[in-house]
Amino acid sequence: MKVKSPVGIVGYGAYIPAFRLKVSEVARLWGKNGVESRASEIAVASLDEDAVTIATEAAKYAITSSGVNPAEIGAIYVGSESKPYAVKPCGTIVAAAIGASSDIVTADMEFACKAGTEALQACIGLVSSGMIKYGMAVGVDTAQSSPSDDLEYAASCGGAAYIIGPASENAIALIEGSSSYVTDTPDFWRRAEQCYPKHAERFTGEPSYFKHIICAAKSLMEELGTSPEDYRYAVFHQPNVKFPLKAGFMLGFNEEQLKPGYLAPYIGNTYAGNCLLGLAAVLESASPGDRVLVVSYGSGAGSDAFSLLVKNTPTRGNPAPLISQLLNRKKYIDYAVYAKFRGKIKI
Repeated sequence: MKVKSPVGIVGYGAYIPAFRLKVSEVARLWGKNGVESRASEIAVASLDEDAVTIATEAAKYAITSSGVNPAEIGAIYVGSESKPYAVKPCGTIVAAAIGASSDIVTADMEFACKAGTEALQACIGLVSSGMIKYGMAVGVDTAQSSPSDDLEYAASCGGAAYIIGPASENAIALIEGSSSYVTDTPDFWRRAEQCYPKHAERFTGEPSYFKHIICAAKSLMEELGTSPEDYRYAVFHQPNVKFPLKAGFMLGFNEEQLKPGYLAPYIGNTYAGNCLLGLAAVLESASPGDRVLVVSYGSGAGSDAFSLLVKNTPTRGNPAPLISQLLNRKKYIDYAVYAKFRGKIKI
């Protein structure tokens, strides 16, 4: 799907909670060691943080970095699988918090870890069609994991917000095109009213993650006539520390292209916020003329791929922090505090 009318990223913001749990602490408690695909630590939402508060912080930073008047935003979509309300949208809360007009389109999106890129596609379509001037897409999660489950070694918290608008001279990056690939593959799911998800481990890599990532990426590059050599950076969904590198190598990318957006070792898997946080890290390293490939993955299963052309290097700093600042702003907690924060102690 090539973008008919040029649109671009005009601002973005990210938020990662300050609390961290070392994965070695999880392994110590449950007696599981030697798993090569683990991160070193995960970000943990505090008692007063959830998907909405994280989305709001990221959205406020996006407004600050872009200089866009919130009243000109015509749509706000929040992608998440950890909504604090079963029936009540996150988008309306975010819209009110940033001072957006009531005359907007807003909805919550869900497709496991690719819900954030779904939101991005919707905003691209609305802006490109001329229906709205600016759209905000948010990918955010406070990921759930059952105690002692393998997911607990990666399930993290964080998110990012992107403002999509006209491809003006001030745009950070132009959106060249997008492609999606989906199938009914049951690798990961959570039924209604269940606290924690379940997963079919043997489906996780093949035919789930790698098939969808590679098909979406190849489809987009074929349509645009590009190849891995045309991209300065590539960001793939990072459920663990091994998969995104392997997927990149399978497609023909090298480590130098992959490492700038590679956050899994430092914060784990932020689910719907995963790829959008990786893209934020890349944009802070990129120079005008660099091309970026971003490919998400969501269980159930599907991938969204995007090709971006960087036009301007974003100016970052307080009050819109760099990804490196968010990564370094941390306070370590033990498993007991983590269990309290994440509501794992059931009374």
